Amino acid sequence: MAEDKKPIIFSIDDDPQVLRSLKRDLRAEFKKEYRIISTDSAKEALEALVELKKRGETVALFISDQRMPEMAGVDFLEAAKDIFPKAKRVLLTAYSDTDAAIKAINDVQLDYYLMKPWNPPNEKLYPTLNDLLDEWWVTYRPEFQGIKIVGYQYSPKSHALKDFLAGNLKPYQWLDIETQAKAKELLELHEIDRKHLPVVFFEDGSHLKNPDLQTLARQVGMNPQAKSDMYDVVIVGAGPAGLAAAVYGGSEGLKTLLVEKRAPGGQAGTSSRIENYLGFPKGLSGADLTRRAITQAERFGIEFLSPQEVTKIETEGNYKNIMLGDGSIIHTKSVIITTGVDYRKLPAEGVDGFTGAGVYYGAATTEALSCKDKEVFIVGGGNSAGQGAVYLSQFAKKVTILIRKPDLSSSMSSYLIDQIDGIENIEVQGRRQVVKAEGQDHLECLTIENLEDQSDYKAHADALFIFIGARPFTQWLEEHIIRNEKGFVETGKELFQYEAFAKLWKQERDPFYLETCEPGIFAAGDVRAGAMNRVASAVGEGAMAIKFVHEYLAEI
Repeated sequence: MAEDKKPIIFSIDDDPQVLRSLKRDLRAEFKKEYRIISTDSAKEALEALVELKKRGETVALFISDQRMPEMAGVDFLEAAKDIFPKAKRVLLTAYSDTDAAIKAINDVQLDYYLMKPWNPPNEKLYPTLNDLLDEWWVTYRPEFQGIKIVGYQYSPKSHALKDFLAGNLKPYQWLDIETQAKAKELLELHEIDRKHLPVVFFEDGSHLKNPDLQTLARQVGMNPQAKSDMYDVVIVGAGPAGLAAAVYGGSEGLKTLLVEKRAPGGQAGTSSRIENYLGFPKGLSGADLTRRAITQAERFGIEFLSPQEVTKIETEGNYKNIMLGDGSIIHTKSVIITTGVDYRKLPAEGVDGFTGAGVYYGAATTEALSCKDKEVFIVGGGNSAGQGAVYLSQFAKKVTILIRKPDLSSSMSSYLIDQIDGIENIEVQGRRQVVKAEGQDHLECLTIENLEDQSDYKAHADALFIFIGARPFTQWLEEHIIRNEKGFVETGKELFQYEAFAKLWKQERDPFYLETCEPGIFAAGDVRAGAMNRVASAVGEGAMAIKFVHEYLAEI
């Protein structure tokens, strides 16, 4: 156990000589398992206890002298109980104070009193304290060490913070202000009004009220600002294709910058289990794949910029200027676009009003715990929907998959269909679509249409997870980057079918396989027209893009 997170034995006595002796004896016996803190001022002690509480520290035992000028020991222990109610409390007394000590046992639930002096400690101090501490350990539950978020369960802003931290592999504890006493305790301790929710608390005792994502990112040590003036390659998007490009770019000596708007991993990063990825016979989670890839890329010296949005790419001679959402500009020799795809919006009445408040796009892993013993619906028939259903079935009372097609056979991998068939609390309803979402401050009911006879019916719903379609994230690109009618970026020989290409392409060579109509700007993964929409193929294209970057850089 880390030294600064050991449970604390807190002693107080206004006599410096007695305090030194007590501190010496406590350290001799207990320093391996406990941190020993001592002070001679009751008022300073109470102030210190509040700060310890804010930092998530734990006090196991208080030892206080009875006769102190600022405050009687019994009064101090009573005040300390309000801050650390589960700590054991021991009073140090002289013979003349034993009546007060006995009264305190009855009146304020004092655990024990010790007579001064306590020599020899092996007989008169340690046995008593060891018994009390053994009793304390039985009920002790370590405080969660890390980030805590306090908010309302059906708050879109709370969901955004949870989703951001989860996506960026930052452990946190979620505390619902309406159902968890610990959440109310934290607000009271820090004197924060509920109107400032959500609030993020950090291990050092600091907090942020209703923060935006960039502020939160800086606080948790992420990097939203570029460090260099010029890069060999900038990769826009940290999904599987972008992460692979970053690993190969860094390993091959290119000065590489990876820029991500929200969190690494893309849609694959939110997957609870990827079971058909080469080399992992038992499967792996999207979060695990992302963590491994980010660690690998950073080991090769790449720079990771997140959260940061790219809004525009401009070409100036042989160089590219990348405009960011905060107004800053990054200069690079080449660009790889790996922004992937996003889930399509569900065109049903009322859905937009509950997004983040019972309606979620992806996010199955983020909100799974909140679905415990509840009725959950999933819209979508692809692998992401199937993986989400399997994961949520571990928490929810029932998971219902709604699809427009008769069954899953044409859209989902057979291994997932077999898994779903074997899980009792998952039901697949074919030829169904959601037409309306209703509720007060959060989703409570869905109106579902039966496409076979056009009849409608209502169903109670605690949550709706949407996994439909593949909408490429390319709205930010300039018009001169050629895309197909669905918005996917065209590359390589496919560009020749567009009339605009001849006007845009002025190189003597043909574009490389993954090169767009703009020399030095490449596209890889799901954002590219004709991509396979599989994690393995995205990783392959990301690696391949670096090969073409090398060839392009050799030209300029």
